Amino acid sequence: MTSFFGRSKTPRPNKRSPTPTGSLSRENSMTEGSSGPGGGTGVSTGEGGASKPLYLCSPFADAALVSGNFKTIVTLPKYTDIMEWVAVNIFDFYTNLNEFYGAITECCTQSSCPTMSAGPSLNYMWTTPERKQISLSAPTYIDSVMSSVQNLLDDENVFPTRSGQEFNSQTFPVTIKHIYRQFLRIFAHIYHAHFETILHLRAEPHFNSLFAHFLAFGKEYQLLEERDIKGEAGVPVGVGLLWERWKESGKLEH
Repeated sequence: MTSFFGRSKTPRPNKRSPTPTGSLSRENSMTEGSSGPGGGTGVSTGEGGASKPLYLCSPFADAALVSGNFKTIVTLPKYTDIMEWVAVNIFDFYTNLNEFYGAITECCTQSSCPTMSAGPSLNYMWTTPERKQISLSAPTYIDSVMSSVQNLLDDENVFPTRSGQEFNSQTFPVTIKHIYRQFLRIFAHIYHAHFETILHLRAEPHFNSLFAHFLAFGKEYQLLEERDIKGEAGVPVGVGLLWERWKESGKLEH
C-alpha cells in the first residue's frame, strides 16, 4: 500500500480552478464534518427496510465507460513524486465532481434537500471553525465544501505550483484526507438523492466511472476509511454496498 513519503519533487503546470456552482458560503473553513448526532459515522439505520436504490440495481450499478480494473490507472507513475500525483488527482476529482454537481444543481435545493443526507437516517453535520456542529442543507453544505477546497487549491502554501516550492509533508496528507472525506459525502448524497436525475441525463456510466476511480485512488493511497464508505456493522450505507459490489466484480482490486 502506498502512503505519503517524501520523494523528489517534479514540476507540474499551473492550474486553474473552476468556480463552484450555486451561492457559496465562504465563511466556513475546511474543517472535518461528522455524521449524525453522535459524531463518527453516526449511522443509526442503513438502506435496509427501504426499497433497493436504483444505483444498486442492474444495469445501472454496472454501467461504466471502461472495463477492467481501476487500480491500474491509480498506480503511481515511475519517477513521479507521490504528493504531486495525489495533488493532481485531487484537483481532477474536484473539477469533475463540481461539473457533475453543476448538472444536477437545479434538483438540489434548500426545499428538496434540507439536510446533507446520504441515507434514510444518515445526515452529515458541518463543523464550524469553532468546532460547533451544525446542520446545513445539502446545497449549502456542498457549496461550502467546494468553496473551501477551491481556496485550498489556490493556496500556494498547500498546493504549490512554483518551481522549487515543496509540499508540506506534515500537513498535506491531513488536508488531503479532509478533502477526500468531504468529496465522499458529496458522492454519497448525489447517489442517494439525485441518481434518478443522473439516469435522466444518461450520465450513469460517467458518474459510476468517476466514483470507481475515486474509490480505487482512495484505497491505494490510504485516503479511504472503510467505515466512512461502508457504515457501521449491520447498518450499511448505500454507497458502501456499491463499493462491495464493485470489489467483488474486480473493478476496484486485482
